[in-house]
Amino acid sequence: MTTELRQAEERDHSRIVAAIESWWTDSRSPAAARELSLLVPRLFLQHFSGTSFVAEQDGRMAGFLVGFLSFDRPQDAYIHFVGVDPALRGRGLARQLYTAFFDTASRAGRSRVHCITSPANSGSIGFHRRMGFQLVSGDAEIDGVPVHQNYDGRGHDRVCFVRDISPLPAR
Repeated sequence: MTTELRQAEERDHSRIVAAIESWWTDSRSPAAARELSLLVPRLFLQHFSGTSFVAEQDGRMAGFLVGFLSFDRPQDAYIHFVGVDPALRGRGLARQLYTAFFDTASRAGRSRVHCITSPANSGSIGFHRRMGFQLVSGDAEIDGVPVHQNYDGRGHDRVCFVRDISPLPAR
């Protein structure tokens, strides 16, 4: 199967929401998966499609990455949300999506990429470490992993990551 990686478009929004609601039911209830999909409102694809990507196989969504370049921190880029079809995980698709984002951020002169995950998501923590992300010191520790307590509000602890990339000179 051939994977096509392309820039995301606003019209991808409903497919990304449907993917989140489907792909995350292996780790949470359907209601919790629907709630999770609210983290990717349409505005991300209206305003950050140039730094977001969709992977397709045979016309169906295989994965996506929603990211953006920080307006306030000109050296930084941020990966907001990534998903890969559970049936296709472990085949390098997430790595392809991240690499496309790193390339885009680098071409925009960015030197760092940030992202977060839940402390309970050991698969995500391991993936980010394998991708070269460093853990950012937090105010607590769980199983040897630094955690930022209440990062996204009370009870919403997060693990924060940062990775240096090489910015390309402006053309």
